[in-house]
Amino acid sequence: MNDDAVSAVVLAAGEGRRLEPLTNRRPKPMVPVANQPILEHVVAAIADAGVERIVLVVGYQQERIRNHFGDGDDWDIDIEYVVQDKQLGTAHAVLQAQSAISSQFLVLNGDRLVETSLVERVRDEIESGNGPVMTVTRSKHASDYGVVTVADGRVTDITEKPAPPVTSELINAGVYGFDPSIFDALRSTPTERGELAITTTLKRITEDRPIQAVRYRGRWLDVSHLWDLLDVNASVIDETDTTDAEERREASAIANNAVLGSDVTIGANATIGGSTSIGNNVTIKPNAVVSNAVVFPDAVIESGAVVQDAIVAENARVGANTTITGEPTTMVVDGEVHEGIDLGGVVGDNAVIGNGGTVEPGTVLGDGATVDHGVSVGGRIETDAIVRRG
Repeated sequence: MNDDAVSAVVLAAGEGRRLEPLTNRRPKPMVPVANQPILEHVVAAIADAGVERIVLVVGYQQERIRNHFGDGDDWDIDIEYVVQDKQLGTAHAVLQAQSAISSQFLVLNGDRLVETSLVERVRDEIESGNGPVMTVTRSKHASDYGVVTVADGRVTDITEKPAPPVTSELINAGVYGFDPSIFDALRSTPTERGELAITTTLKRITEDRPIQAVRYRGRWLDVSHLWDLLDVNASVIDETDTTDAEERREASAIANNAVLGSDVTIGANATIGGSTSIGNNVTIKPNAVVSNAVVFPDAVIESGAVVQDAIVAENARVGANTTITGEPTTMVVDGEVHEGIDLGGVVGDNAVIGNGGTVEPGTVLGDGATVDHGVSVGGRIETDAIVRRG
């Protein structure tokens, strides 16, 4: 490979605590969307853009990433790894890649889905010497991200997670283009709340000179909270060819916009509704209904169960005639109240719900938790907890 070719640095070291319990055993970038890890969608977009080399910044549960991606041959791209032992911010993460970078490079988040076209545009800009480059897009939830001010195609200001009300919908899309001179700027970035952030570095740069802005209106999908996973999964499935799956001919009712992994067993008269992904080796028994759901590998959904607007993690079991359905509810994450959330529930890895149970909307069942037969359960249930009748 040409040593002067553009590489991509992908940040995949974080824990993703807001997605617990799904991230207790896997890093956030390895949470599945349409039966592929989020990070795999990112790697594919980079490879499809013609970039030949990725430096993956890994840390938390890094073996899950290394084992899945190896040296990148399956994606026809070279993958190398550097380690961020402590998650001390995005600028700190990029600095871990300095020894592996000798020319212009891209930076992407390993947990955010964008189109190949955006990767191509940023690569073209930095190859033309127009760096540093920052991508911007629009969001109705701008206060959750860095709000960006753009004038004449240049970023002139960045406000990280401003307090509402926010008058602009233009946000940082999280794809950057740099040359190696950025490392000195990152290293001199002031620490904020114990972290070094790329946006802090870029805001300081705008005080001296504008930053090239690349506007983007394509797919931009971010899984910040558990309920986001359902929306992102549905969006990706809508763009996926789901025709001609063998299981469709064997089951009684499988929606066109559902994706099934390998060795899936579907019982008689079971229904698989739209916006649903069913992982490898999943068993869905007769008369069960699964719709708008993400079901991880090796899970079992027993006969007559109804699983809607829900996430069922790896090796979990939902008992016969148990009901998990979504309706607008309120959830609290890190002390922040979120209202109107359509999430039936989350069943953690290896958790078991007994027969005839009811899972109240917004319930999060921890890894290894057990719910007895016939119990109605709600709220957040701790890891390995046992919920009994009475």
